[in-house]
Amino acid sequence: MQTLSEIEFNELRQGGRVIESDGHGEKVIQLPDESYLKLFRRKHLISSELLKPYAQRFANNAAALIQFHIPTIDINGVYNVPSIQRKVVHYQPLQGDVLRSYLKSSSPSEKEQLAIELGAFIATLHDSGVYFRSLHMGNIVRTMDRGLGLIDIADMRCLNRRFKDSERLRNFQHMIRYREDMTLFGDAVQALLNAYHEKAKSPDSLKLALKKLLPA
Repeated sequence: MQTLSEIEFNELRQGGRVIESDGHGEKVIQLPDESYLKLFRRKHLISSELLKPYAQRFANNAAALIQFHIPTIDINGVYNVPSIQRKVVHYQPLQGDVLRSYLKSSSPSEKEQLAIELGAFIATLHDSGVYFRSLHMGNIVRTMDRGLGLIDIADMRCLNRRFKDSERLRNFQHMIRYREDMTLFGDAVQALLNAYHEKAKSPDSLKLALKKLLPA
C-alpha cells in the first residue's frame, strides 16, 4: 500500500466529483477519466482494520474474483493518506448495467433468460467459496459482453471451499429480503432457483428450504 501526501492525494482527485458521502466525509469520488476513488475510514479505535485495512481487502477481493474468472472492477492502486486518515482504492468500474436497471426495461422472456443465467452464476459463486454478503440486483452487473459480474465487493469473503447448505441458504436470505428485486423478476424467480439447483446439484432439503423463502 503506497502512502500519499496531502498534495499527492489532491492531485489524484483533481477534477473529481463526489458521488457518495456521509456525516464523516467523502466516500466515493468519480474522476474525470471515469475511474473512481473509494475512501475507507477506520470506524473503531481497536479494530481488525489495523491489521488488514478494508481498502486492501477490497483490492484483494477483486484479485480473487479475477482468479475465479468472475468479472469485477479493475484496481489501479491502494493508498494510505494519513493527512485525511483514510485508506483509498483507485479503480476502474465494471462496464455494464446493474441488474436492477436492466430488469426494469426487460421483456418477460428476457427476464426468464436472465434468471436462468443468474441462478447458474450464484451457484458458481457458492461452489467457488465466494461469500458475497451484499448479494442483490444493485451489485450484480450485466456486462458489455452479456456476462455477469460483481461490484461493491468490500463485503465479501473467499472461503476456499464449497459452501455448506446452511451458507447457501443464508446467502439467498440476504438476496431475497430485497423484495423489490424479486418483484422485478416476476414469475421468473422460480427459473432462477431451478437453474441454481441444477448447477449446484442441490439436495431436496435445500430445494425445499429455498422455496420457503420466496414470497407467497
